[in-house]
Amino acid sequence: MTSETSAHTEDSIRLAQRPDWVYLLREYYELYRFLSAGGSSKIRSHQRAVREAISRVIQSNAPMTFPLPERKPVVGHMRRALDEGLAERHASCVRAIMAVQDALSWQYGYGRMPKGLSQKYAYAEITGPSGPVITEQVILGLVLFAPGCTYPAHAHDGITESYVCLSGSVSENHQGVYAPGSLIYNPPDHRHRITVADHEPALLAYAWHGPQEKLAGQVMSFRRA
Repeated sequence: MTSETSAHTEDSIRLAQRPDWVYLLREYYELYRFLSAGGSSKIRSHQRAVREAISRVIQSNAPMTFPLPERKPVVGHMRRALDEGLAERHASCVRAIMAVQDALSWQYGYGRMPKGLSQKYAYAEITGPSGPVITEQVILGLVLFAPGCTYPAHAHDGITESYVCLSGSVSENHQGVYAPGSLIYNPPDHRHRITVADHEPALLAYAWHGPQEKLAGQVMSFRRA
């Protein structure tokens, strides 16, 4: 068992000691640098805030912790999602994900899961208060959806959220289709529901930005209309 597959509770491991994770954070930075804001000043401001937070995490040589890697049923679609993402312009980000994928811990994040969702959804954090890269600056991660998944309406208290579609295609609130290279922006407390194309999985990178107390205390829950 390597050091990346056993839990570390001490600050003995720092980001600079794990170059693959530094490269991955740089790839996130580049996503938020070069993806179009579509003329939206709010999206442009969010992109800048995420970039600045990532820079602070890298410059601080943040501590790291590696919980035991955990799989969920939807991870069976990961190889297909990665293969599809390698054909896109952000292939370097997908390759950076592949370099650390064996150390990812996939989670549900909800105490009560809607029927059937446990087979079609999971997320893995990259940075956040609980790691693997420990920080209160920004939460970065990945979310994987199986084909035909419906991710119920939910919202995030005080958190600005964005998704970058790396592979597959999704729709949010039945308003437009987001293909690879698209960015979805959700302001704080905005209720949103995601649906996924019928025949391909979807892999999305996400970023949560907001006050540190909101990031540290965020409770994920679905809300009914």
